[in-house]
Amino acid sequence: MSYQNSQDGQQAKAAVQACRYKTGKTLGAGSYSVVKECVHIDTGRYYAAKVINKRLMAGREHMVRNEIAVLKRVSMGHQNILTLVDYFETLNNLYLVTDLALGGELFDRICRKGSYYESDAADLIRATLSAVAYLHDHGIVHRDLKPENLLFRTPEDNADLLIADFGLSRIMDEEQFHVLTTTCGTPGYMAPEIFKKTGHGKPVDIWAIGVITYFLLCGYTPFDRDSNLEEMQAILVADYSFTPIEYWRGVSLSAREFIKKCLTIDPTQRLTAHEALSHPFVSGIETTAKGTKGSDLLPVVKKNFNARRTLHAAIDTVRAINKLREGQSGMMDGIVSNAPDQGAPPFPKAKNKDSGVGGVGGDPNAMDHDSGTGSGDNGLFGQGDTDVHMRGVERSTGQGQTEAQIEAQKRRIAETTKGLWSSGAAKITGR
Repeated sequence: MSYQNSQDGQQAKAAVQACRYKTGKTLGAGSYSVVKECVHIDTGRYYAAKVINKRLMAGREHMVRNEIAVLKRVSMGHQNILTLVDYFETLNNLYLVTDLALGGELFDRICRKGSYYESDAADLIRATLSAVAYLHDHGIVHRDLKPENLLFRTPEDNADLLIADFGLSRIMDEEQFHVLTTTCGTPGYMAPEIFKKTGHGKPVDIWAIGVITYFLLCGYTPFDRDSNLEEMQAILVADYSFTPIEYWRGVSLSAREFIKKCLTIDPTQRLTAHEALSHPFVSGIETTAKGTKGSDLLPVVKKNFNARRTLHAAIDTVRAINKLREGQSGMMDGIVSNAPDQGAPPFPKAKNKDSGVGGVGGDPNAMDHDSGTGSGDNGLFGQGDTDVHMRGVERSTGQGQTEAQIEAQKRRIAETTKGLWSSGAAKITGR
């Protein structure tokens, strides 16, 4: 079992061997791999296996080797980092076997709780920062920190929070601190210097921590806008606020100060991971001194998060229907398609980011290493293929939404999707 470390240029190939694992149900899927539950045939222990099809990942080998190199360097070194258990390849596939994170995603766990306080959010950020500090101490920048990449090891209340998905990480030496210039990550969590392409390093992870903290305290992200262009413009000038005020009344000034220190445009002025761990909000010093938990944030966080999730699902539905209408009208009219060209490549070389090891499927908003656009985002939010049917169906902004705005938005979504589905159904059935 071996790997290629892109930093020192050493190349070694894993031995081709018979698979020692029996795979089970699918946990998620990405553009060139599937994450499955698996059991080791000899020991009977359960793991998660990232099964990568060699044919589909042709030309993307550097992504896999990078992920393996990162995981091997940090594996088993920190309780809040997903452990790489095994790596090998068979004739057709590459396998990355990791711990099986059965506790689910971060925000789903929060929404299932009976109560949720600022101190709970601080505990989650402290665990994440502890792992980030470990990565940074070992010369690794994660570059794609977001709630979807934070998983719990088990369903128990005291389960470890794990950082997963190192497909966008880079192993870097201190003297190469500013050499990372490729655009990557998920737009809403990306630091300004990534968009500027002026070089970036460890501070991008602290910016992402700031966005995650904001999200954990109110249920929506600070830079969410009606298009990716507007979102990027807001990030470049750190255009965000702690509004509407009714959603932030229960959040301390210390928490807001911590977010501000993370969301600092100049990366040299941002907190380091170790400085962030010492901040009163994260360390819990102020909470302990006051001896009170403060307000229960769950009602506000849950309401905003569910509204955001419903809205994004509606937008995806509208976009899918538009694609069917515009790009596949012949099929919808009942015309038989031609047989595929036997000499043509089986799949286009899509630029979607792959799923996290042991996590869920690839994020459609994630951005590939060298592209400047979202992989599943061409015109998704008011650009490109958007037509009249998308009007009135927009993303919530970073300013948050009032109860009345959320209800009005839900009505517009229901009316829009109802009209689209009835129209689309008539066309598909030939009426």
